[in-house]
Amino acid sequence: MLNKLNFIEAKYDELSMKISDPSVMANQKEWQKLCKEHADLEEVVAKFKEYKKAEEDIEFNKEIIETESDKELKEMAQEELKELVADKERLAEDLKVLLLPKDPNDDKNVFVEIRGGAGGDEAALFAANLFRMYTRYAENRRWKVELMSANETDIGGFKEVVFMVKGHGAYSRLKYESGVHRVQRVPDTESSGRIHTSTATVAVLPEVDDVDIDVNPSDLKIDVFRASGNGGQCVNTTDSAVRMTHLPTGLVVSCQDEKSQLKNKEKALKILKARLYEKAEAERNASIAEDRKSQVGTGDRSERIRTYNYPQGRVTDHRIGLTLYKLETFLNGDIDEIIDALITTDQAEKMKSMGNTEEL
Repeated sequence: MLNKLNFIEAKYDELSMKISDPSVMANQKEWQKLCKEHADLEEVVAKFKEYKKAEEDIEFNKEIIETESDKELKEMAQEELKELVADKERLAEDLKVLLLPKDPNDDKNVFVEIRGGAGGDEAALFAANLFRMYTRYAENRRWKVELMSANETDIGGFKEVVFMVKGHGAYSRLKYESGVHRVQRVPDTESSGRIHTSTATVAVLPEVDDVDIDVNPSDLKIDVFRASGNGGQCVNTTDSAVRMTHLPTGLVVSCQDEKSQLKNKEKALKILKARLYEKAEAERNASIAEDRKSQVGTGDRSERIRTYNYPQGRVTDHRIGLTLYKLETFLNGDIDEIIDALITTDQAEKMKSMGNTEEL
């Protein structure tokens, strides 16, 4: 591990020199590539420098304890030594995490698809609650939300809603939300006060670059039709809505949110590419042995991951057994506590599966 960190630091220093070289800067494309590589190494190098500084300070304090005759100075050095040893251990754990292989999709924008599941109108209303929760979360992180398509119900729910979240690291945090979300509450339409259980399905897909997925135009069947529902003057007056079918896989995407047929086609193609990428990734991951799968789940949209219990005011994530009694604030977008816990568990499982437990 120490050899790897020394190699990374040397590589970082080499890149620092290159990106400052005017001859390299003249080739803008190559320079940008080197700048990204340099930025990717920056966090681990900075942490490694902190670690080495802590080591130096530990040795310095040990020397004072062994050689100094002043009792008060010795006691101060011993107290500081305890703190430095704790810092060194913390930095070592941070470095182990930073050395884990990075998910290539982590920095990408995402598509989030929410569909009402079991429970009819109540499931659709819950889907709308989740849409609001993720929208609030994105706003809190200063990410941009763009609605791609929506199929609304008469009472304000969503049979299906697809939206895009644009922001650095969006996929790295939202990817843990894929799966079945369950709600337990008394519906407004329930006169006897009985608690109902409903579900909504969430799928989180990274935005796909053209180089990641190539779609042959001849594989697409595109139908246009008149939009329906809330949409202003153009609804039911122009054929602006688009239904795109990928013939080899049978995947279908519909978009009607824009007044422009061309814009709806562009949105539909983006969503289709993301779904094709997810399908390819799912097939690839299916070959991974069961004992190598993360404890936080496979990201499969059929897996029940979380329960929102209104009478008890609690949220329970079943993958890690974490319960929070802050349902209201959670549904208002304060979901970082569970996401942070999921990330920590995921990292621990990855370190365990890779045998990344060696000491620095």
